[in-house]
Amino acid sequence: MLNMDSDYPSTSHYESEIPQFFAGCNVLITGASGFVGTLLVEKLLRCCPDIEKMYILMRTKKEKSSEQRFKEHFNSPVYDKLKKEQPNFNVKVIMIEADISKLDFGLSPENRKRILDTNIIFHAAATVRFNEHLRLAVNINVRGTKQFLLLAKEMPDLKAFIYISTAFSHCIHKFIEEKFYPPPIESDKILTLLDILNDEQMEKLIPTLIGKWPNTYAFTKAIAEDTVRQYSIGIPTCIVRPSIIISTVKEPMPGWINNVYGAVGVVMGAAIGLLRTLHCPPEYVAELVPADYVISHLVVASWDIAKRKNALLSIEHANPEIPETERVPIYNYVSTCQNPITWERFLNLNKMYGMQAVSTHILWYYMLVLNKYKFMNDICVIFLHTIPAIIVDTLLFLSGRKPKLLQVYKKINKFSSVISYFSSQQWQFSNDAVIRLWERMNLADREIFDFNMDNLDWESYLKHMIPGMRVYLANDPMETLERGRAKYRKLKIAHYTLITVLSILLVWGIISIIIRIISLF
Repeated sequence: MLNMDSDYPSTSHYESEIPQFFAGCNVLITGASGFVGTLLVEKLLRCCPDIEKMYILMRTKKEKSSEQRFKEHFNSPVYDKLKKEQPNFNVKVIMIEADISKLDFGLSPENRKRILDTNIIFHAAATVRFNEHLRLAVNINVRGTKQFLLLAKEMPDLKAFIYISTAFSHCIHKFIEEKFYPPPIESDKILTLLDILNDEQMEKLIPTLIGKWPNTYAFTKAIAEDTVRQYSIGIPTCIVRPSIIISTVKEPMPGWINNVYGAVGVVMGAAIGLLRTLHCPPEYVAELVPADYVISHLVVASWDIAKRKNALLSIEHANPEIPETERVPIYNYVSTCQNPITWERFLNLNKMYGMQAVSTHILWYYMLVLNKYKFMNDICVIFLHTIPAIIVDTLLFLSGRKPKLLQVYKKINKFSSVISYFSSQQWQFSNDAVIRLWERMNLADREIFDFNMDNLDWESYLKHMIPGMRVYLANDPMETLERGRAKYRKLKIAHYTLITVLSILLVWGIISIIIRIISLF
């Protein structure tokens, strides 16, 4: 448990240090349009109002220019609180057109020169798709990280480089400590392979390259961490490894989320009545962390690294043989060490509160079976996903409409098989560095940048998760709540009517078979 009664310097009991540290700083954020990046931009601009400049890297995407995307980015409701508290924030934000997957990020000479006055870098850009094509995953997660570290070396006043990894980067180990692990392959070797092999040759090598790693995401993040180890010499750097990030607790609003990755996808799929079975031992611990806690930890880690910059670099200069984590601290930002929750409790709480905030987009009554054994889950997939999909698609076809449910379930089953690696196993972590970081903060900063998992009340927190998903993911305002509840009541009647009819038919079939067998004798 965290020590809440640590001693602080007498001069910093009541005055927040972190906003003062950021005053006059130029901050650069990669991946600013992503979930973590968006919250990081919002938190820094709102809680550190004296930031001098904030560079946001943005690329052209889906036929939208970087300028269009930048303009639309701040239309999100996540920025409403910022707009109210800091109405002139936009004068500090500078969009830099760049693409992390390209050589030198596709930066123009002018923009490259412009960002050299950066003081703090948060490198959040990554492809988080578990089964991304290896070439793209390596280019973004590995080559992009290497290029940014090399660029950081050219920044004369750089105070901190924060690399955002994942707690599962080395998931082939059951106990994950806050230290560097040997990568599956050296970063320069995988980059050389990419340069000399075509896509077809790379595809043939993937099983051999990835080995025990479950997907290209974990594989490339493991390599990227070693890239940070290699290329961060002379740069004040740290690595933050958050586990599965879910909705916000309260900052800047309760329950905000903008993606359906991981655990959020499970909750969303079950909430609308599509996901009905999952390979997941109910008693296993769910390694989940709230998004706003992660953001606060990132901000505090940057302050701490900058504060200790001279000490870290002098240690590195005096003794190149020191342990790497003395030079590059690693933080396992996880929940299981302090405040664990099982998958069963997590999903039951979401079910309980979800039934109070049913969406009008619900397709069927809630039914989710957690299977400890994979073969049982495979059987449930057939009876709870595949057969119902075939029946519904047949009815759609006969009525002249386009069959689509079987295709939907193919995607759901693929999603389930990908996340089952993480939902059907347990890991142990150490998080001593996270605890020590909390202890170095004063009371004022703890109030503004709370990341202490001991403070989290899971039940109170998850009360806002489904309503947040309803509003921010399903675009279903709370004003339609009564319509959603009415629809849910009808689906409940239909569900239990169907279960009753099927049960009667099943019993009738079994009795008929028994009678036929008896009659033969």
